[in-house]
Amino acid sequence: MREITAIASKSDAHRAMICAALSQLTSGRTCQIHVDSGSKDIEATAACLSAFLAGEETMHCGESGSTLRFLLPVMGALGHRASFYGEGRLPERPLSPLYEELTAHGCVLSPKGSRPLVISGKLKAGTYTMPGNVSSQYISGLLFALPLLTGDSKILLEGKLESRGYVDMTLQVIRKFGIQIEESDTGFTVPGGQTYQAPQSYVVEGDWSNSCFFLVAGALAEGGICVKGLSQQSLQGDKKILDLLKNFGAEVWQGENEVIVKPGKLRGITIDASQIPDMVPILAVLACAAEGRTVIENAGRLRIKESDRLATVSQVLNGLGAKVKELPEGLIIEGLAGEQMSGGTADGANDHRIVMMAAISSLLCKEPVIITGAEAVSKSYPDFFWDLKKLELDGNVRI
Repeated sequence: MREITAIASKSDAHRAMICAALSQLTSGRTCQIHVDSGSKDIEATAACLSAFLAGEETMHCGESGSTLRFLLPVMGALGHRASFYGEGRLPERPLSPLYEELTAHGCVLSPKGSRPLVISGKLKAGTYTMPGNVSSQYISGLLFALPLLTGDSKILLEGKLESRGYVDMTLQVIRKFGIQIEESDTGFTVPGGQTYQAPQSYVVEGDWSNSCFFLVAGALAEGGICVKGLSQQSLQGDKKILDLLKNFGAEVWQGENEVIVKPGKLRGITIDASQIPDMVPILAVLACAAEGRTVIENAGRLRIKESDRLATVSQVLNGLGAKVKELPEGLIIEGLAGEQMSGGTADGANDHRIVMMAAISSLLCKEPVIITGAEAVSKSYPDFFWDLKKLELDGNVRI
C-alpha cells in the first residue's frame, strides 16, 4: 500500500512558536521546537518573532494571515511598535473587527490597507466583543495577548463560534505554557499579569489539514493510501475529514497514529463548511468522483483567502471537465459517478490549496493536468509534489 508520513502541523507550529517566544520574554524559560516543514508561513512567523525579541520594528509576514493576526494583538499587549509588511492578497484581507477592538483598547494603528500596517501604543485590559462568524485567528490573537496585560479581560462572543477547532488548539497550546483561561457559554475570561512558562520540550503534531489531500487521494486511487503521524487525540478541526470520507462512502481505518483510506462507492452529500473551510477545495474533488449531487454550504469566508476560493475551485474544476456551480456562500457539485474528467490547464491562482486540489483532481482525468503557478505550495507544503511522486500519483500532473 502507498504510504506517507504527515508533515508538521502549521497551525500547531505557529502557536507553539509564539508561546515559546513569549515564555523567553516573560519568564526567561526557553523551549526548543523543531519544525522541519520549510513552510513559508512558518518561516514568516519565526522571522517576526526573532525580530521582536531583538527589539526590531519591521515584521515581514509574507502571505501569512496567521502571522499577522496572531502577532498584531501581541505587539499591542507588549507596547512594541511594529510595522507589518504583507505580500500577495494579505494587505487586502480584512482585519475587522480586530482592528476596531485594538484601537478601542489603547492601540494606534495606521489606516486599513496601509503598507506597512503600523501598530503603536499599549493595549489595555477590558471587554473585547467579537462576532463568532469572523476569522478564529482574531480570537486566537487576543488569547495570546490578553494574559500579558496588568488587568483581567473578557472576550465576549456574539453568535456561534466558527472554526472552533482552531480556537481549541490555541487554548490547548497556551495552557501547556502555563496560561490560565476560563471558558463560558458567552466567551472567555482571561486573568492578567500572567507569564508564559515553557515546558521542557514541545513536539509539533502531524498536519491533518495538508494530509486531507492525500487522504482524499486514498479514496480515489486503487489500493488506497496510508498516512502516518496523525494523532487521533488532535484538536485540529480538519480531523473532521475522517467523518466526511465515511459519509461519502470511502473505506476508512483509524489507528492510534495512522489512517488508511481506500476507495468505496462514493455518493454525494451535504456539507456544512463553517467549521472546516480549508477542506472545501479537496472535498470538491471528492464530490466530482461521487454519484449524485454534493452541496457545500456556509463557505462564504473562502472568498477572502489567498484567492476567492469559491470562484477558483469552480473555475479550475469546471475547466478540467467537472460540473460545479458557484453559489454566494458555497458550491453545488454534480458527481460524475466514475466518468473521467477531461484534464487540461489549471491556474493555481497563487493559492497553495488550489494547486494541491488541481494535482489530486488529475486522478480523475483522462489527459494530464497542467498546473501553472505550482510553486504556491511553498506557503504550506513545499514538498507536496515530491510526496505526490513518492506515492506514485504524479503520472498525470505537469508543473
